[in-house]
Amino acid sequence: MLDQRIKFRHLTCFLEVARQRSVVKAADTLAITQPAVSKTLRELEEHLDARLFDRSKRGVALTDYGKVFLRYAGASVTALRQGVDSISQVRAQGGLTITVGVLPTVAATIVPAALKRFKSLGTNTTIRVITGPNTVLLGQLRVGELDLVIGRLAEPDQMSGLSFIHLYSEQISLVVRPGHPLLEDDNPDLTRIRDYTVLIPTPNAIIRTAVDRLLIAHGIGALPDRIETVSTTFGRAFTRESDAVWIISNGVIATDLADGVLVELPVDTSDTFGPVGLTTRIDAPSSPPVEMLINVISEEATRHHNAHAT
Repeated sequence: MLDQRIKFRHLTCFLEVARQRSVVKAADTLAITQPAVSKTLRELEEHLDARLFDRSKRGVALTDYGKVFLRYAGASVTALRQGVDSISQVRAQGGLTITVGVLPTVAATIVPAALKRFKSLGTNTTIRVITGPNTVLLGQLRVGELDLVIGRLAEPDQMSGLSFIHLYSEQISLVVRPGHPLLEDDNPDLTRIRDYTVLIPTPNAIIRTAVDRLLIAHGIGALPDRIETVSTTFGRAFTRESDAVWIISNGVIATDLADGVLVELPVDTSDTFGPVGLTTRIDAPSSPPVEMLINVISEEATRHHNAHAT
């Protein structure tokens, strides 16, 4: 385990002596006394229980232990300085705009809470939220118009040059208004949805393939009365005001279900589980503010998923 007695001053002193190969020169550079440098090195060697330098009249030289420690001490100090610089960079980049593509899957669940928390960090960063079909958002991400996309994992042929960070998985739900005739049966026959208007995603929607597979698995062919849409505003309003059945990602209507304005049909859709996460470009390193936003979204997704799993 890491010895908690090893401090940053031990590492910087060790690195400067190793660079200068002289306690005297290191003391001058660090603006401390020679006895202070010697004492700090002695403390470090005692903590490590290893001799790091061979001392002679001509100066000091690293021992084999010292050469090994030099590699990791240098990397540790560099990483810490980069971390400090990244915070300064976030502070200095006030006025920066981060453009985020958001799919309906997360627009009403984790994104509002995550952005609220991110804004509370005082980064003075403007967040621009863009919605649209998955193929459009991924196209904008590839050409640099978006910094990241939040939603379901796209099909493999759409992920070229992109990287996906998995947050959690969710399934598709079939929802209706309270008091819908299909709710009279505790175990409704899914084929009965053919008697009603069915709202399904458009062919280019990311969950359309999963929806089609679900219908086929239950012996449902072409729906005689259907509306294809990716508009959550329309889907929500139309379903609440009619006997329509809306097939949509659970995350889109989670709040509606919790508020009781929509009701989920008791149909097994476990086979439609799909990963939800963050998509970024492989060839474009994220800026510190974007990295901070990604961390906040990841933590909020974990909190939200755990809350709904209990």
